[in-house]
Amino acid sequence: MIEFRDIYKIYNEGEAENEVRAVDGISFFIGRGEFVGIVGASGSGKSTCMNIIGCLDVPTRGQYLLNGTDVSTMSEKQLAHVRNRELGFVFQQYNLIPKLTILENVELPLLYKGIGQSERRELSFRALEKVGLADRVKKYPAQLSGGQQQRASIARALAGNPPVILADEPTGALDSKTGRDILEFIKKLNEEDGTTIVLITHDPSIAEECPRVLKIHDGKIIDDIRKQDIK
Repeated sequence: MIEFRDIYKIYNEGEAENEVRAVDGISFFIGRGEFVGIVGASGSGKSTCMNIIGCLDVPTRGQYLLNGTDVSTMSEKQLAHVRNRELGFVFQQYNLIPKLTILENVELPLLYKGIGQSERRELSFRALEKVGLADRVKKYPAQLSGGQQQRASIARALAGNPPVILADEPTGALDSKTGRDILEFIKKLNEEDGTTIVLITHDPSIAEECPRVLKIHDGKIIDDIRKQDIK
């Protein structure tokens, strides 16, 4: 589903004193239906990896295959199309538009896909129903708690039924209990719907909840841990 083949992301390449290898020759494969945590400290390269996985950035060198298609040399227009069709995003700060209702926020990516209004509304309502917000569709983001806003952002990611959900520090802006609730919901999506989940975190306790963990340090993968390998 997701494959990095010797991926590099280098800034100021060739400048001895200023060169930064944010991603330094990384290779891995994530299969369909996996739930993988990418964990590392600030500056480790995990966010750069997420940007490449999410087609928000392109590698300096190497190949990135998404669902069998090499996206590493695509144009911005092509990448935008891939993002819209193949990926759903959940961000730490929710990224909901304050002037739109929750239902309208969830509908927005479907509008960009060219889906008609009635189908768009039905898909969005179903997604909000799935995250337990069917009774909040006419509310605005400011009228919801942090946990409810994050669930709304998950609904927005789910509405178009993408095969991959990228969750970037999805519990980072929440209290510990609400964060655990959101994490449990994300795990449920993976277990019940078979959605491929890639979760980015700096928190080892969050990473421990993932069936597989890729640890990154200085732009390199230093460990690839699967729970079934732990005796």
